[in-house]
Amino acid sequence: MSDKNVSDLKALRCIIEQGSFVAAARELRVSRSALSETIRRLEARVGVPLLNRTTRSVSATPAGERLAARFGLAFEEIEAALSEAGEGAGTPSGSVRVHAQRLGYEHFLRPFLPAFVERFPKVTVEVQIDDAGLDLVAQRFDAGIRLGELLDQDVIAFPLEGPIRQIAAAAPAYLERHGTPGHPRDLRGHRCILFRWPGHDALYNWEFHENGVWFSVPVSGSLIFNDQRAAIEAAADGAGIAFWVESEIQPFIEAGRLVPLLTAYSASFPGFSLFYPRHRHRPAAVRTFITAMRERSRIA
Repeated sequence: MSDKNVSDLKALRCIIEQGSFVAAARELRVSRSALSETIRRLEARVGVPLLNRTTRSVSATPAGERLAARFGLAFEEIEAALSEAGEGAGTPSGSVRVHAQRLGYEHFLRPFLPAFVERFPKVTVEVQIDDAGLDLVAQRFDAGIRLGELLDQDVIAFPLEGPIRQIAAAAPAYLERHGTPGHPRDLRGHRCILFRWPGHDALYNWEFHENGVWFSVPVSGSLIFNDQRAAIEAAADGAGIAFWVESEIQPFIEAGRLVPLLTAYSASFPGFSLFYPRHRHRPAAVRTFITAMRERSRIA
């Protein structure tokens, strides 16, 4: 295959991933007109349309999707083979794409990265931090850090910590005004500070445990966040009751700004894990990252 064919296929794949010619041109550092000409040339060569173009968006045709997918797999195999061939030369090199939930990044990836990049200077780590429940393989990430109960199916995972739990908490002043709930069902009469997972339409229902059974409570309130830290701070300011991981609320409790609630109904569940897709070839840089994370894990 000629270099021109490879570059054209890379351009197609980039447009599909970015969802627009403008974003893909920025990523590839070429002009939009040059990118359009590349796709026209590629479509003329294969004889079928590869992209659906509208004034607002660009998407792959079935033929374009198949071509980009097959090329992507082939290209990843080539990169993996080159990486493996160079392993004997010494220091691992290459790139690793990691998706991390915000709290997972703060607790595990943030303290890990300085020593890792110092030890492996030829490995580039690209990190995307958000709480979206995206598909690791579809979005071309090599690894992810996510709560155990939110892990994708058919992945390899190992825990970064032991079980954790979520608790409810409110400021002393709020409880003086509105009273203290004695059971999770009492939350329906309180101002709860709500959370919406990114990419989800429904609000998160708070989960509790009683008599060996988990149950959820559909709470309501006037504040909705997509960031749990903001919800905790709003609760500490007296805006209502928040619900999140106990370790994140504990500093506010120790400072006297929040009071823990309903802890008898808060049970443990799997904490954060590092996970990665099952596939045959894994580049040296990715294997090095996974091994180093396992070494730093709190769980033996």
